[in-house]
Amino acid sequence: MRCMCRECGTYMVQAEDGQLGCICPECFSRCRDCLGTDSVLSREALAELKNDPAAAAMFFAARREEDEEE
Repeated sequence: MRCMCRECGTYMVQAEDGQLGCICPECFSRCRDCLGTDSVLSREALAELKNDPAAAAMFFAARREEDEEE
């Protein structure tokens, strides 16, 4: 899995070293979001996602892909 860097927004890739997670090729920031660590959302934060256009676009893009596969 790949994710976007929290620091600079660059597309990150899985680290090829002893540390689990992703590493940014631009700023060398690391994250483990795609592993599910340090990524628990509170109920309030989860509810706020409905007001985030980027989150809605990602959700509906995934749903469209699922519908197209069926």
